[in-house]
Amino acid sequence: MHGPSRGQPWTTAAARGMLRRAAARGQIGRAVPHALRHSFATAVLDAARGNAVIAREAGGWASAATVEQVDGHVDVHDPVFTAALEQVWGTRP
Repeated sequence: MHGPSRGQPWTTAAARGMLRRAAARGQIGRAVPHALRHSFATAVLDAARGNAVIAREAGGWASAATVEQVDGHVDVHDPVFTAALEQVWGTRP
């Protein structure tokens, strides 16, 4: 990153623009910034073997229960879950 805002947090518009440009170049599929929150939570939960406290700390969430119930998907290795995602979204977690 460069420019006068270097090192500053991204605005929602900046994140959406980056994702839109990457999708247009064919580097990623269609994505929205909020999906990154879920992907991050899921990846941390997976790496922490389902430990929501570790995921809460890593992502800065206030509640481990929120991570487990809303933001993360601890069952990414479940073949039924994976098949459902593929059917709905056309992608794997």
